Amino acid sequence: MKTLLPPGRTSAAIAGFTDVAALACGWWLIALSVITCIEMLGRKVFGFSLQGVDEIGSYTYAIVGSIGFAHTLITRSHTRVDFLISRFSPRVRSVLNLVAMLTLTALALLCLWRGFAVVRESIDLKATASTPLATPMWIPQTIWLAGYVLFAAVALCAAWHALHLFLRGDHEGVNDTFGPQTLDEEIEAETELHMHTPASPAPEAAAAPVLSLEAQGAKA
Repeated sequence: MKTLLPPGRTSAAIAGFTDVAALACGWWLIALSVITCIEMLGRKVFGFSLQGVDEIGSYTYAIVGSIGFAHTLITRSHTRVDFLISRFSPRVRSVLNLVAMLTLTALALLCLWRGFAVVRESIDLKATASTPLATPMWIPQTIWLAGYVLFAAVALCAAWHALHLFLRGDHEGVNDTFGPQTLDEEIEAETELHMHTPASPAPEAAAAPVLSLEAQGAKA
């Protein structure tokens, strides 16, 4: 599966860490679903409640969202409106794809900047959640901020790669790497299968089964 990141150890390390974080988020969402079901059954049937499930769920969705931005960017899965871009020349498309990548990087840095301000304010005020758990807010917010750090790192690495390809004059490379996914690429991303056109069999190979059947008939 193609990614936005350039080849190299740094890109491989970022991609590997992002995959591990995404898998951890997936397993935690499954665990949270089980805990939520237990909470619902406990309230309706047994008359008890697990305190703080809804609070932990709200933290979970924020953290999963920030990490999901990075993983979705690496796998080129962000939604792209591409009904018009395909009508432009390769050079214009490369400019638009570069601008899109730079704009997304600016957004990632903005999220990181504002997220850091939120965590710093919570630490300065020693803020805690007004819930039975009374969670110190800097704990979930720091994990949430780490997701934006990962998102910004992926975006910066990808933007540098896009700018390098563009300045080198490789417009097809920019479009192929940073443009909207083709149908075959979407299928490949979902199934992990490489889509290709199968080669037609050689005449000898196609005739082999027929000869084999004829030989079997002669023996019979």
